[in-house]
Amino acid sequence: MKKIKRVFLIIIDSLGIGASADAASFHDEGADTLGHISEFANSLKIDTLVSLGLSNIHTLKQYPHLQKQVGYAAVLKEAGVSKDTLSGHWEMMGVRCETPFCSFSETGFPQDLIARLEALCNHKVIGNKSASGTKILKELGEEALRDNAMIVYTSADSVLQICGHEKYFGLEELYRCCEIAREITMEEKWKVGRVIARPFIGEDSDHFVRTANRRDYALNPPMNTDLDDLKQNKLDVIGIGKIHDIFSGCGITKSLHSESSVDGMKQTIDMAQEDFTGLCFTNLVDFDAKWGHRRDVNGYARELEMFDMLLKELVNLLKEDDLLMISADHGNDPTFRGSDHTRENVPLLIYNPKIGEGKVLEPQVSFGCIGATILDIFGIQRDVKRVGTSFLDKIEE
Repeated sequence: MKKIKRVFLIIIDSLGIGASADAASFHDEGADTLGHISEFANSLKIDTLVSLGLSNIHTLKQYPHLQKQVGYAAVLKEAGVSKDTLSGHWEMMGVRCETPFCSFSETGFPQDLIARLEALCNHKVIGNKSASGTKILKELGEEALRDNAMIVYTSADSVLQICGHEKYFGLEELYRCCEIAREITMEEKWKVGRVIARPFIGEDSDHFVRTANRRDYALNPPMNTDLDDLKQNKLDVIGIGKIHDIFSGCGITKSLHSESSVDGMKQTIDMAQEDFTGLCFTNLVDFDAKWGHRRDVNGYARELEMFDMLLKELVNLLKEDDLLMISADHGNDPTFRGSDHTRENVPLLIYNPKIGEGKVLEPQVSFGCIGATILDIFGIQRDVKRVGTSFLDKIEE
């Protein structure tokens, strides 16, 4: 393989490929995001992903026979003790989650936290429970408009989410309140992984819709990540979608906000036509936020098909000194009970125009193999405290 100049790492947010060995500890036995989409969706045409080896690491009803693959493929297991966007992405870049973040899905947030949030933001809080974002908007959106209130809610994830109307509450006011919430929840007893601004528009409960102006206020990683090393070595680290928010900007040299997963892929395709040296790191959130959490099997399948078409366009642009990696950060089985993430293994697909005939690699015991391999590609020595080992030698054989 020719020396690599650019790495494109694309995260299909929530594309799990079957319950992990420890899924029972998370009450997720039987979860299988991709497998159940394949089984229950009206159709699933993802020829490009299959050509890279996806159906050779996980059974798909639409592709029953082993396929000749032009890339390398492997199954990845999460080493950390979570199934969260933050922990999944951090582990890819070498930081293992040792203890779960605080979550408040059973009781809502403590009243002293809510009282402080109301006093500092000067807005009444309504909601304060675990809920689907679209359902709580329909339930409480009109009250929020009437009282200029903040809808505060959570989920099984470690998040505090605040809804505010873009026109009446104000987008900048929503961001200000979320920044206050982030500061409050830095206290150890309330430390959630993310505070999320959830702006919406519309005039009544039948027409409220969330907008693309979401903003995540995440904790800083507890130690330097592989992204920091890339940046310190004067390489480009381009974050597309939620990447900047997930890492709180640490290790990022350029950030692009995406309106949707389709927009994120188009931005990645645009970057493939620009000259840079380093990493382009893309998160495609709609799979998780729009389809997984809403338990929409056919919506998820259609999003995968759109992604596959755009992926083909990207693959055709790649040069001999480019490497493409596709993975996921957790599962979110749209056929599973509840509306939250599922503890699953995830795929890793690797492509370079010079690979020729690819193969299936041995399963990897940590998402951290991704960052370790990227640093290896650029000849950067990795901190031994980080999780994961490089598989570069396996794809250079």
